[in-house]
This record gives sequence, C-alpha cells and structure tokens, in this order.
Amino acid sequence: MKLSVVILNYNVRYFLELCLQSVEAALKNISSEIIVIDNNSKDGSGEMVKEKFPSVVLIENNSNLGFSKANNQAVQIAKGEYVCILNPDTVVAEDTFSSILNFAEKQTNLGIIGCRLIDGSGKYLPESKRNVPLVDIAIKKVLGNSKAYYANHVKAFDVAKVEVLVGAFMLLKRSLYNSLGGFDEDYFMYGEDIDFSFKSFKKGYDNYYFGQTSVIHYKGESTLRNAIYLKRFYGAMQIFYRKHFQSNALFDLGVFLGIKLMILCKPLKHYNSEVNYQVVLVSTNPSTQLVEKLNPKVITSFSEVENNTELILDASSFTFKSIIDQIQSFKDKDLIFKIQPNNCSYIVGSNSADSVGDVIQF
Repeated sequence: MKLSVVILNYNVRYFLELCLQSVEAALKNISSEIIVIDNNSKDGSGEMVKEKFPSVVLIENNSNLGFSKANNQAVQIAKGEYVCILNPDTVVAEDTFSSILNFAEKQTNLGIIGCRLIDGSGKYLPESKRNVPLVDIAIKKVLGNSKAYYANHVKAFDVAKVEVLVGAFMLLKRSLYNSLGGFDEDYFMYGEDIDFSFKSFKKGYDNYYFGQTSVIHYKGESTLRNAIYLKRFYGAMQIFYRKHFQSNALFDLGVFLGIKLMILCKPLKHYNSEVNYQVVLVSTNPSTQLVEKLNPKVITSFSEVENNTELILDASSFTFKSIIDQIQSFKDKDLIFKIQPNNCSYIVGSNSADSVGDVIQF
C-alpha cells in the first residue's frame, strides 16, 4: 500500500465530511487507506463516518487524547509506505497526493513534506512554511511580528527545503515517522508539529515545502481565542525549549506581555459587514432544498462571478481542484466563499483566516 491518510477529528462533523469527500476523490488511483481517529466527539462524527464512508478505518476514543497521542495511535495501525497527517477542516485537490508522492519518490534524503495552504477566502497561509522558532523569533511572533517566524525567503508557489512545517498537512514515509518516535506526547495541542519538524531537520533529513498544490485549511480564531492560543503557544514553546534549548526568562517575559496586549486588542473585522452580499450559487444542478432555503441567484459558470457576492460552490458540479483554483483566483475580490459537499443539505466555509468556520444547514 502506498499511502495512509490519517485524520484526527474532534467535533467538526460537517467539515470532516467535506474533507473525506475530497480525500476519497484524491485517492482514487492510489493504493491507499483513510484512517479517522475521533477524540470522543459529541456531534455525531463517528456515526457519520460509519454511515457515509464505510471503507474508512475509524478509531473512536473514549476521551480527548490530544493531537500527538491520537495521531501516534492511528499511525500504529497504518499500512502505507507513506503517511499523511491531515486536519479534518481541510479540502484537498484531486491531484494533491499524486503530485506530492511523485515528488517524494524522486528524493534521496526525504524528511517531511508540506504544501501550500490557503484559508477559506483564498488567502495564502504563511504558516505553511516556517523557520525554527528560536527565542528572539518566538518573542517577536507573540508581540505581533511574525516576519522571521515564517520562511518568507521561499515563495508561496515554490518547491524548496524549509525547517518547519504545519501539522495540518504533513506527508512522510511511515518508517521515518516511526524512527522519529512519532509526535512527542508531552505536547497536547500546539507545538508538536514544530517539534516533529525540528527532530527531522536535526537528524539531517530534508524537509520540503511543496507549493505546487494548494489545500484549503479552514482555520480561524476570534480575538478571545487568540489570547487562549497564545497561552497554549507559550506552554508549547516552553516544552520545546526545555527539550531542545535552554529555558529563557526573556522569552517568558515577552510572551506574558504579548498575551496581555492580545487580550486588550479590538476584535478583528473579518469582512465588510456594511456591504450587502448577494448570495450566488454556482451549480449545474442546483439543490432544490438549498434554493428554497437561501433563495440564491444561480449561475453555471465562474466567469459570471461579480464583487460583493457570497459564493456557494457546488461540489457535485465541479471538481475540488477547480473549486480551490477558483477560490484562489478570486482572493482579491470582495467575496465570501462557501462549499456545498456532494449530496449534503448544508454548506460550510469561513470568511477569512481570522473567522471561525461556518456551517449552514437547510
């Protein structure tokens, strides 16, 4: 078997269904398996997987084991030569795995491969490629200056060696995953991907950023959640420095001040709420339920898209690759994007990297 795709889920049932639809389409011509590990979700995620994706290997935990422990648990039963750690709030293109595996097979000192991640509005996510967060870099990030934290010397569509990749998408040989000891289980949430990338880098393997395929990553934190995130980031960095460097009082002070500043920040404006966005469905076979619920304007071609539009993209009418490409191409327009998964009575999406994902049922 060539590839095992491991997806850790926790209470994102609707995003998981969209993710699994895209992954199945991308694995159509690859000897593969999908493993979903659920950390005791209460939203019916497990039942949905059993009913709609019977070929998926499902592990249901009785508690939330965290990111590291749950992914390690899943990889223990994986059979693929390669494993891909994938977030459930992602959408992959039909050629994502094939193009990355083709690249991987040509490397002689392969570490971990990441890809180009975009948010739900088509904007590039700079955390797709990062530098090792040395103390001064981490302090600057917490204080709001992330320039040195991200690997900005590598362009968004490049293919190049980088030091650190993001846990939302990591592809590597299963043998390497095991030789690195998997994700460090001292991390519960945040920091484990930095640690894992650094272990690979430190052992002399080549970690690669592969910018020739794009994956949607629906992620977003409100200002309050950003403060919580910074506290978790602080804790993760303390573990990271304890394991790989000396602890640093300057970092502790910088993070403390950064958290206080973040709490005082005004909420971010996700999109222009004063604009009256017209709801437009792009579909060649529109759902009657959706039309009755949202009363959208229906168009059949992306060429008809106008500004100030909330655009619903029908996954039963277009490939995931074309949807991702179109979202990227419209990223500079004043648009909001949602996707209707195939044969589903709901739409999902988010307005930016700073807004929590939406689910609208009908």
